Amino acid sequence: MSRRTLALAAAVLTAVTVVAPAQAAGHTLVVNAAAPFRPVTHAAAGGLYALAENSRPADATLLPLKLNTLTQPPPDVGQKPNGQPAGGDALKVAPQADRAGAAQVIRMPDIYRDFPYKWVSWDDWLAKVDTMVAKRLAATSVSNVTAWEIWNEPDWTWNTAAAGDFNAGWARTVQRIRTRDALTPVAGPGYSGWDATRMRVFLTAAKSTNTVPDLVVWHELNHSSAAIAADVAAYRSLESSLGISPRQIFINEYAWTDEVDVPGRVANYVAKLERAGVAAADRAFWYEYGTVNGLVVNNTQPTGTWWLYKWYGDMAGSMVSTTPPAQTGLDGFASYDSTRKRVDVVFGDESGTNSVRVTGLSGTVRVTLESTPSSGRFTAVSAPTAISTSTYTVSGGQITVPVPNMSATSAYHLVVEPTSGVPAYQQRYEAENASVFRAQRLSSGSASNGGYVGRIDNSGDPRSDSYVDFVVNVPSARTYTMTIGYANGTGATSTQGLAYNGGGWSTVSYPPTAGWGQFGTVPTSVSLHAGYNVIRLAKGAPFFAGGTGYAELDYLQLT
Repeated sequence: MSRRTLALAAAVLTAVTVVAPAQAAGHTLVVNAAAPFRPVTHAAAGGLYALAENSRPADATLLPLKLNTLTQPPPDVGQKPNGQPAGGDALKVAPQADRAGAAQVIRMPDIYRDFPYKWVSWDDWLAKVDTMVAKRLAATSVSNVTAWEIWNEPDWTWNTAAAGDFNAGWARTVQRIRTRDALTPVAGPGYSGWDATRMRVFLTAAKSTNTVPDLVVWHELNHSSAAIAADVAAYRSLESSLGISPRQIFINEYAWTDEVDVPGRVANYVAKLERAGVAAADRAFWYEYGTVNGLVVNNTQPTGTWWLYKWYGDMAGSMVSTTPPAQTGLDGFASYDSTRKRVDVVFGDESGTNSVRVTGLSGTVRVTLESTPSSGRFTAVSAPTAISTSTYTVSGGQITVPVPNMSATSAYHLVVEPTSGVPAYQQRYEAENASVFRAQRLSSGSASNGGYVGRIDNSGDPRSDSYVDFVVNVPSARTYTMTIGYANGTGATSTQGLAYNGGGWSTVSYPPTAGWGQFGTVPTSVSLHAGYNVIRLAKGAPFFAGGTGYAELDYLQLT
């Protein structure tokens, strides 16, 4: 930890009323709390080879992060990353990923031991594909596998001389998978960086063979954060020009070796990934697997960068507009929780005195500011460094908060909330903020926070089970009244399964409401332990026979 950070840690907090200055020195990040652009989904909270067998790292380090999607090796993994023993088998780590509410994509070529992969023959590869698929199909208790990743960085790891053209090989592999597994989506092509020419050729070929990926994958590495917006826009334009329906974008590796453990740089990547609207993004793997790529040391202790993702995990409601002064340097991402009237801003990648301007506010607000250092992947950081707590009078709908003596390697967290009436803990959890499996996030002006989850339709197969996982945080161990906001337009009572923290199933009944997107409430009770808990509502899930009828989910309220 740097000398400057230690000095900040010893600083005495102040609580003063501040009238925002007209402008501050340095650069300014502008946050518009009144400009939501999508629900909070913690899209960039994922990692390549994040988990290892035997619950590494500990569950307690994962739950606060609200992990979205992980990329893990296949069953019978052969890959030995950086000389480590082969591990991270997606089926073996599935129970822990499930406990954390995380989806998994299986990276198939990691069946090979070496990287770059050493091609043997088509007979060998297709036999491996058959084995991987068969083992996944036999794992009937695993429901969080959401895609097969066909290959990794084929722009330099595919052996064209031995295996032939990659695009033909892609089609051949996808067609082989679909003879055995027609339900699990496929992900690719997995290029090492955005390449418009390669992508056009690939998509054109894939369209002609009916093997267009369900999740489109490429990597954003090597200081490429400034290019993310343009890369995503270029893909969307290409997709449209080829007459391909919009696909989810999965950037399953982001941040270079000298960026991934630097909170300030990571804040820059997450900001741009969120604004670009990617469905999911994973921290790149460079060193040890089973640490969420350097977020956890000694299996149980957070590093400095862990706190940035914990702040990200604390976000609820909607992601709101952030405007940086440029595509390099100061940047950040922000959310607004309409229930708590709370704005969270995470930012960094700039030194000196800078500022954050938050618009779309009213009244008098309390502003807290804290930071987390660039500690590397081996040094634990037990808590963020508190900088200040202040009271601001909003003027012209906005405040400007100066942030003095910033370090470009550190990340910063700004919280703006009412000065009174703030609940002791988060009580409402929006369904669209939760982990959503085989269902859809939808919007409605009549829904809490404007969003809900519908199309909760499937049951009876671990590849199509449909459920929503809420990761909640409560202050004490006791029985809570859980009010479920829902809609049921069937005209008859519908049911879903309810389970929490891996316990047994009960049934929730939803009487009819006025229609789809017309919401009512139903109460039930749950016995939770202090801290983080995972609550599942399911149409279908492992060990649950399946619900009846259909229901849409708006929110959970815990009191």
